[in-house]
Parts: sequence; structure tokens; C-alpha cells
Amino acid sequence: MPLARAALTALIMAATLLSGPQAHAAERVSISRDQVNLRSGPGTNHPAEWVLSKGYPLQVVQRRGSWLKVRDFEGDQGWVYRSLTNKTPHHVVKAERANLRKGPGTQHARITTLNQGEVLRTRQKTARWVKVETTDGLSGWVARSLLWGW
Repeated sequence: MPLARAALTALIMAATLLSGPQAHAAERVSISRDQVNLRSGPGTNHPAEWVLSKGYPLQVVQRRGSWLKVRDFEGDQGWVYRSLTNKTPHHVVKAERANLRKGPGTQHARITTLNQGEVLRTRQKTARWVKVETTDGLSGWVARSLLWGW
């Protein structure tokens, strides 16, 4: 019995370690304005590194006051003022090209081709496909493996 108890203790400890911050889903935000500066540090005294467009999805990696340190789909990091973000789900095309289809599967007709970096409003998700809407108002499905966001 002591061996079984030791094994159980080891399993509980492993589960506790795995349930730490690394096991939880990362917080995501999207840009809420037409254009927002992504800065090198938390404050307007830090230079703008990039300008992000409305809906651009980001992963939050740190908070400092009213500022969020975020990461994009390419792993680039910077700081954005929290009130310039929201929780509206979006995806960005991470592949060089992706087909927007009429349904969730390659058997469905292609509506158009999307380019890397294109921001899409998330409408519905399945395990392998995401229904999205483009900034031009086109609606369709894209393979989830070609997108980044939520």
C-alpha cells in the first residue's frame, strides 16, 4: 500500500505542476480602433514600433498598470494601451495564402484567396475550421491550421 500511496502522491504533484499558468489558455485581445501604435515599452514616451489595424489579434503576456505587453502571430512583442483593445474574437492569416471556402472542408468551393497578415472577424469555430468575415464583408470558412487567433 505505501507504494500505491507514493504513486498517487506523485500523480497529484504532477497534476498540480501541469495546472499552473502554462496549462491555462492564454489571454487574447484584439485591437479596437482603426489604427493603434504598438510601443517598445509601457507608455507613450516609448517609441511606436508598429501600427496595428482594427481587429488584429494579440496574446497578452504581461500587464503593467493600464498597459498590456502582447505577442502577435509571428512572435513579435510590444506594448499597447489596454483601453485600445477588446475581447472581440479575431484571427489573422498566418500562412502565405489561405482559401476562404463556402463550407468547413476542402470539398466546398473557394470564394477567394486570403493573404498572410489579413485580419478576419471570427464568427464560428469547429475543431478544424473557422467561419470568418473579411473586412470587405465576405463570409466563409478557413482551415484553422492556417490561422492564428481565437
